[in-house]
Amino acid sequence: MVSANSLFSIWSETNNANWCVLFTLICAIFALFRISRRSRSSPPLPPGPRGLPLVGNLLSLDPDLHSYLAGLAHTYGPIYKLRLGSKLCVLINSPSVAREVLQDHDVTFANRDFTAAGGAPQLYGGTDMVCAPYGPEWRMFRKVCAVSMLSKTHLDSVHELRHKQLRKAAEYLYGRVGSPVNVGELVFLTMVDVTTGMLWGDTLEQEDVRAELRKVMSETSDIFGKPNISDLFPGLARFDLQGTRKKMKRLERRYDGIFERVIDQRLRMEKQGAKESNDFLNFLLRLKDEGDDKTPFTMTNLKALLMNMAVGGGDTSTNTVEFAMAEIMNKPEMYEKAQQELETIVGKDSIVEESHLHKLPYLSAVMKETLRLHPALPLLLHHCPTETCTVGGYTIPKGCRVFINAWAIHRDPSNWENSLAFDPDRFLDSKYDYTGSDFNYLPFGSGRRICPGEAMAERLVMHLLATLLHNFDWKMPQGDKLDLSEKFGFALKKKVPLVAIPTPRLSNPQLYKY
Repeated sequence: MVSANSLFSIWSETNNANWCVLFTLICAIFALFRISRRSRSSPPLPPGPRGLPLVGNLLSLDPDLHSYLAGLAHTYGPIYKLRLGSKLCVLINSPSVAREVLQDHDVTFANRDFTAAGGAPQLYGGTDMVCAPYGPEWRMFRKVCAVSMLSKTHLDSVHELRHKQLRKAAEYLYGRVGSPVNVGELVFLTMVDVTTGMLWGDTLEQEDVRAELRKVMSETSDIFGKPNISDLFPGLARFDLQGTRKKMKRLERRYDGIFERVIDQRLRMEKQGAKESNDFLNFLLRLKDEGDDKTPFTMTNLKALLMNMAVGGGDTSTNTVEFAMAEIMNKPEMYEKAQQELETIVGKDSIVEESHLHKLPYLSAVMKETLRLHPALPLLLHHCPTETCTVGGYTIPKGCRVFINAWAIHRDPSNWENSLAFDPDRFLDSKYDYTGSDFNYLPFGSGRRICPGEAMAERLVMHLLATLLHNFDWKMPQGDKLDLSEKFGFALKKKVPLVAIPTPRLSNPQLYKY
């Protein structure tokens, strides 16, 4: 028989157990409530289209990616997300949100995620201006490029090196008068020669070196423009499934072969008492020899910067000149206006000099309008936040990729009147420049990672465009029509290359001789 004390004891133990369970449930509910409140207080991720397991939104992407992404902004707003493989990407499509990224949170977004571990293509271990993470080494590169090497003073000092190559291009075209010329190809070859002229002057002028550099530059652009599965699935990076890392290593060895030949020749010339050159190579060699204990400038850094300079302006400048030529050839009144300005300022008995460029407001407007409608890098170079932050009312996670869709921003009808029309007049007497201070117009980006080559690009593109228009009349081959459609890539290019026939305009044939 069970006693009363035993019954009380059993009841008491059962009751205590019930109270423990109840207390545990109350604590769990309270914790869930706090977590729920905390999650509600943190902004959500940006909206975006639903994707498939594993691949995310990869299968829905369109080859004309710039226009496809701009179309998604109409559905999901000025900031939205895509999941490409295991990589979260955030697209920015409005000036106000771009300002938050590139100005308000500039330091947070001052990094790229070009890492060997991530599989992203890179050269010289990412120790260059484009790939280097934000920090002391990058600031050194920035100072070398923007403050010293690409400053107005230094660009002025290598004026003759640029001028020489443009005269050569004019002479070549004069020999092709009446024959169809692939304008983009001509411009690319000229850009390579102009760039190498500024980089190392007459140190090594062998055609085989220039030909090899042209090939390796073109192959570099192709690799950077192709999707890399290791970027989308970083866990697969170590397998290098597409052989991207091997290809980049081979390219690096080829760059090395070119640069070492040039450097060795320069050092031999100096030992033989040759006159000191004022080109970029001489500047970089002095910088390496002077040294800096905190952030030393090594031979690898030197080669990486030479590579940046060679590759950076090749395709982008070429495509800008080609688009500009095609757009104004398509509008006879604009074509005539540009040539009339050149005739007034330069005259048919003279060639275009850099000193004329600042007196050509209409041609400058043509270049600005070309970069508005056809930005060289439609998505700019991506940014990678170093910490989770809030942008546009949404959470942007640490380590994701953030793209500024300059192509969409430049064509937004709420910011630009008649936004799809090519109209240089909109830039006459306008406030827009290339500094990235107005977030409606970002052809070179903005903030700390703005392209440091803006001043050089402006001179080169303007001078070459002016030379082509002033020295020659251009017409399409009989039966051909101008095609202004675009092809998306790392750099935006014409889908159909511009092929046109030049006719001399200058009064004296001697002006075409180099």
